[in-house]
Amino acid sequence: MNADSKPSPVVQNLEEFWMPFTANQRFKAEPKILAKAQGMYYISDRGQRILDGTSGLWCSNAGHCRAAITEAVKLQINHMDFGPTFQVGHPIAYRLAERLCEITPEGFDHVFFTNSGSESADTALKIALAYHRARGDSGRTRLIGREKGYHGTNFGGMSVGGIPGNREAFGKLLPDVDHLCHTLDIERNAFSRGLPEHGVELADDLERLCQLHDPATIAAVIVEPIACSGGVVFPADGYLKRLREICDRHGILLIFDEVITGFGRVGKAFAAERFNVIPDIITTAKGLTNGAIPMGAVFVKGSIYEAFMQGPGHGIELFHGYTYSGHPVAAAAALAALDIYQQENLFERTIELESYWEEAVHSLKGLPNIIDIRNYGLIAGIEFSSREGNPGARVFDIFTRCFHEEGLLIRPSVDIIALSPPLIIEKAQIDQIFETLSRVIKETA
Repeated sequence: MNADSKPSPVVQNLEEFWMPFTANQRFKAEPKILAKAQGMYYISDRGQRILDGTSGLWCSNAGHCRAAITEAVKLQINHMDFGPTFQVGHPIAYRLAERLCEITPEGFDHVFFTNSGSESADTALKIALAYHRARGDSGRTRLIGREKGYHGTNFGGMSVGGIPGNREAFGKLLPDVDHLCHTLDIERNAFSRGLPEHGVELADDLERLCQLHDPATIAAVIVEPIACSGGVVFPADGYLKRLREICDRHGILLIFDEVITGFGRVGKAFAAERFNVIPDIITTAKGLTNGAIPMGAVFVKGSIYEAFMQGPGHGIELFHGYTYSGHPVAAAAALAALDIYQQENLFERTIELESYWEEAVHSLKGLPNIIDIRNYGLIAGIEFSSREGNPGARVFDIFTRCFHEEGLLIRPSVDIIALSPPLIIEKAQIDQIFETLSRVIKETA
């Protein structure tokens, strides 16, 4: 952390900003303000150094305020701040698309740019529906998500998502949507290391839905390889492979939401490669630009893209897009982030640190009220029993104490602590995270 810069003044007025996914009233009573960032650390508005155990929000994979990204953004915004991509183009978007296709699994050779993970999810769903229609199979209108799944907060992603709290306040969502059962099985898989042993058969729930609805009506299945926002829930070893096989058998597109798992979080560029299961569409965002500028990307196989390119050649093939699709400044940030990932071998580094991370995570086993620990790559979920009549209170107390008293940022998710540090983390910082957590859990939980 650069010590020469002073922390920002303490925020005085918290009223106008309606914060997302936040208990706003509670936050105002006990605010947690991040004022600066560098590398593995934030600095609070009160000058406290905060070790980042969450990569900001699963996105700053290369750490914060990387000079190469800052310089790339500065150069681009001075060169061209904005250029549209409706009927005209600009070089940097094409350059980024080419670079990205170099690291995607084989067969993925086209990119549709968005601005967020939510937009990536809705884009993928729309492409899937339009793909079947373009092939003359317009009866495929049904979309399948999964319980505990999170695919952003736009109407499409929210409809296929499976987190009740994200859905219940908004009434009727998209029609023709159903959900697979989730893959969390604490009774059989508690304290698993890596992918759990039991539960591959849960993929067969897709066969049940096929029989219920008629597989010829199903356009796509969308799942996260690891359901991070829904509680850090892992699939059993072999689950995704079986899901792929069922989709192939019935002509259903398989979409992997890799907004979190993409760009090295589990090793390799994408979880699809690490798990050796290749979907038809991949959604990304977050780590694409290292969180520096909002941007998302949807990758499709060439066969999907070509299905749209069969018309006369002068009409719009897909009536979809965003003003900021392929934004030049975001593209500059993404290219610089890709350079860092490759030059510092950060995807490989995840695998190198995985065993050390796993041992540190599971050192918490046996502490008060912990009922499960889950890990893979540089991801961990620590699940606690609920306090009677007050779910989430125990973890929120741990979160608050870690931030204010211990200088550690973790992510509370009801009764689960989610951890996903920047991929640049050192072993000593891993030790610090879990020594701090161990102490706070013993004294708080």
